[in-house]
Amino acid sequence: MQLATAAMLLVATTVAACGDGKDDGAKASAPKAPATIPELTTAPQTLSFIWFDWPPAQALEAFANTEYKKERPNATIKVNTVPNANWHDAMFTQFAARKTDFDIAILDSQHIGEAVTNGNILDLTDFVKENIDVNAYNPYLLAAYGQFPQAETGKRDENASLYGLPLLGDTWTMIYRKDLIGDKPPQTWDQMIAAAEKCQADNPGVSGLAFHQANGSDAAAVTYNTVNGVYGGNLWDSKSRKIDGVLNDAAGQEAMDVLVNKMKPLTAKGSGNWFIDEVNAAVAQGKACIAFNWIAASGGLLDPKQSTLGTTRKQILDKLGFATLPSQKTNLVPLGGMGMHVSAYSSKEKQAEALNFMKWFERADVQKKWAAAGGVPSRTDALESPEFLNAGPFNQVYTDSVPRMRDMWNVPEYARLVDIENTNVNAALNGAKKPKDALDDIAKEQQSVLDSSSRKGGGGL
Repeated sequence: MQLATAAMLLVATTVAACGDGKDDGAKASAPKAPATIPELTTAPQTLSFIWFDWPPAQALEAFANTEYKKERPNATIKVNTVPNANWHDAMFTQFAARKTDFDIAILDSQHIGEAVTNGNILDLTDFVKENIDVNAYNPYLLAAYGQFPQAETGKRDENASLYGLPLLGDTWTMIYRKDLIGDKPPQTWDQMIAAAEKCQADNPGVSGLAFHQANGSDAAAVTYNTVNGVYGGNLWDSKSRKIDGVLNDAAGQEAMDVLVNKMKPLTAKGSGNWFIDEVNAAVAQGKACIAFNWIAASGGLLDPKQSTLGTTRKQILDKLGFATLPSQKTNLVPLGGMGMHVSAYSSKEKQAEALNFMKWFERADVQKKWAAAGGVPSRTDALESPEFLNAGPFNQVYTDSVPRMRDMWNVPEYARLVDIENTNVNAALNGAKKPKDALDDIAKEQQSVLDSSSRKGGGGL
């Protein structure tokens, strides 16, 4: 067991022990933010975020210090970053100590339940009612990035509490070599596998596929969940909190078979621990026919300094195409992205500044500026704006994908569930476990985690 993983489990256990251990979401104990933003200080101050280290973090800091300073000259935005593998621990270790060196935590959607039930972030419900136009958002996105527990439909429940607001939307894009497989992207998952197989055979040294396989963060888990979704499988029955017998049913087994026995043989040797950066490197170096990656991490693919596909952006785009994921039995795509959440342990002055920042950031004009700066917005008007659609060749993919999104289970036990799934999917991809054994082990071990929590209700999708 890796040290980072062990630490994550320890923190998750410690934090869970701080809560009442019986909460089903209805007893969430997060303190309430005021409906009206308190008077702001005029003294110089730094508003600190915490995120993991990737291009959107640097983009957010630069954007905020350019645009927010126009309204709040005394405020400096600092986005502190940690390696992706340490992201959860970096936040929840401080939450457990009831003292944070950050004012705004950027939480994955699945982190919200853990933070809410332990009182780590502010309840923004009253603030949102007074300051945010909730009708400006796709209700699925607003729920995913801010609500707990989530309704079984995934859409925002108007009567439920909100604990965060969207910061960055995301999903996977399919990246394909137009010069190798043609201008028209494959429309089904089976067509995609066939095209990758032919491309690999026709182009020695170029692998058919590149995708996330690592046993860290949610890398291998998202890959399996995506294939599971397009082949008609479900992650669980949220109402009964049943995983064993659902995840590993016939559809789930078919998805694992496709992933391990049809897709894995089309990947490069040594790719068993690839994640975002390694997939991008394979594409940029011309070593993959078709790849999958998060849209928010795809901007570097167009940088001639990082690519062997051309010396200009146009030359690179003559070879690379970006498309929505192929469908199969369903057309589901993974929901990515994160929301902003105010630390309950930040000072009152910093909490007031954080609320003011969030109100500013969610304005229609600011969301369009964020889109032009490389961000992926969540307001519908920004998603459909020229500022966003013209900012990158993959942005139309995101706008088209929003109605197709499916998230993972949003429960306080998330950290332990995703660790189980990552470990077993990675083992199956690397030949350490048979696909069916890996799937059965995931279902059995995850079911044990849910059954031992004494919680009730769904709390997720």
